[in-house]
Amino acid sequence: MIISKTPFRVSLAGGGSDLAEYYHHRPGRVVSLALRHYMYVTVNRRFDQSIRVSYTRTEIVDRVEDLQHDLIREALRMTGVVAGVEVTTIADLPAGIGLGSSSALTVGVLNALYAFKGEWRTPAELAARACQIEIDVLGHPIGKQDQYIAAFGGLQEIQFNPDESVRVHPIVCPDTTRDRLQRHLLLFFTGTQRAAGSVLADVRGRMAGSTEARENIDRLVTMADSVKKLLTGSRIPRLGPLLDESWQVKKRMSAGVTTPEVDRLYRRAIRAGADGGKISGAGGGGCLLLVARPATHDRIRASMRRAGLREVPVAIEPEGTRIIHYGD
Repeated sequence: MIISKTPFRVSLAGGGSDLAEYYHHRPGRVVSLALRHYMYVTVNRRFDQSIRVSYTRTEIVDRVEDLQHDLIREALRMTGVVAGVEVTTIADLPAGIGLGSSSALTVGVLNALYAFKGEWRTPAELAARACQIEIDVLGHPIGKQDQYIAAFGGLQEIQFNPDESVRVHPIVCPDTTRDRLQRHLLLFFTGTQRAAGSVLADVRGRMAGSTEARENIDRLVTMADSVKKLLTGSRIPRLGPLLDESWQVKKRMSAGVTTPEVDRLYRRAIRAGADGGKISGAGGGGCLLLVARPATHDRIRASMRRAGLREVPVAIEPEGTRIIHYGD
């Protein structure tokens, strides 16, 4: 049996610049961090030649083509493991809350399947092949950042180049800065799960036909550079207003980025003492990421609990996808 463990993520800045409609014109850039919440994938040999896949439902088929779970089906095809196998997924967090679950699954399944074959792939290879499955094969209207942070982990600046190459740069800062960052971040599930595809498809369409839409992404890329400078300079308290500024820009990218309820919750958090924040992921629901001085956290938590939100603890996971069991 093989077991892979792959982190979820939260993006701090630059979202949208990982879409091809943007980075084919100029390099995109995001700052993202891996969370200590995980997607676990197990791969085991079956007695017969059938394929069993278990997630929120269970499928047993004789041909890989008959699998309905598209990500696992295409990962099986890509790795050449097309018979006599069982794949199971277990996640710490639900899908559709803006923390990169789909890409964590794709990267984790690929890692486990290659290990099942006795092969090793680098984080860059796993991320690139996950992008190929999600974007090229399945045509999902998403970007590349989730696959790369799931594969590499840590706190990263990720650059997306016009020639389709991707460069991952660890953000080098003292451990004390990382600790301060963690102590300034709060994450709450809004109670609304959503698929990112519809929002991102709208953003892609706007970029294809609007100079203004691309200029908004330019601003987000500039803010990603500013976030990196704040982190490397240990100026964590200034992060909140910068995320607030990026959130205001992001809301102009698509009508689906926010909702009246999300706006109400964000204003409530600011009144309770948050310095700034954003919706994690494409928007429209999911998780509300806040930056706040630790002295205000109890007040913010109480306000969010009264609004019915559930907190998701934030801690940076330094490693990306990895095999945690290899054997019987």
